Amino acid sequence: MASGELDLESEYNNRARVPDHAVHIAGWQRDAAAYRATARCELDLAYGPGERHRMDLFHSHNGDAGGPIVLFIHGGYWQALEKSSFSHLARGANERGFTVAVPSYDLAPASKLADIIAVIEAAASFVMRYTGRPLVASGHSAGGHLAACLMARPAALPRPIWAAMPISGLFDLVPLVPTSINKALGLTIEEARSLSPLDWPPPANGRLTAVVGGAESSEFLRQSRMIVERWGKAGIATRYHEVPEAHHFDVIAGLASPADPLVDLLADLAAEA
Repeated sequence: MASGELDLESEYNNRARVPDHAVHIAGWQRDAAAYRATARCELDLAYGPGERHRMDLFHSHNGDAGGPIVLFIHGGYWQALEKSSFSHLARGANERGFTVAVPSYDLAPASKLADIIAVIEAAASFVMRYTGRPLVASGHSAGGHLAACLMARPAALPRPIWAAMPISGLFDLVPLVPTSINKALGLTIEEARSLSPLDWPPPANGRLTAVVGGAESSEFLRQSRMIVERWGKAGIATRYHEVPEAHHFDVIAGLASPADPLVDLLADLAAEA
């Protein structure tokens, strides 16, 4: 079905689609605070001059396996939330021997989306230089968009990112233009297209696993299928993975559990990053 035939507001307004979203967000904040209290972590590392240019690093209690750093970029439609609501999502990878970096970043409407992408590039560059390690880029929703941007624009980084796992990512931003989500973003159709990874040249190499909740809207399913198809045709090793019955707010829950399939997928990407 063409996007023009859809109710795009309904397709993309996830808070309206999931009436108890506030319960999930409160749970993130509670679980994140509890994990920070026991984790081996470095909190509020400055990766840039801005107030929100801060990052938390979570280290394995079991000894670092020496592999890539997992970068997790939070969602919120580039206009809400911050790193401290997502600390617990480092647990699964930590218990598998990986260090996890979780940055905050500038938000709309104070910042334009093009500038937000540049800020995330600065965050990724900081992690690479600080640790001397390559990255696996992951992120939820808007963070999935930013993870794909990192993989697709290697010239902005000290070294390319060859592996990414966007979760419920947004890769075609044009459908957002007529929705309420765009009020803070202020994107024109031309700007939306220019900031859509689906409209960029695919990366020259690498692996991408696009994760999405099985109970999410048809547009979110389409978005993940499209990047898997388009980048796959360009030679990227791509994989599409649906989390059964998951909606937009619980699709990321498995990252907190070391035995979850999402952490298996991350570890698989890290093995060849």
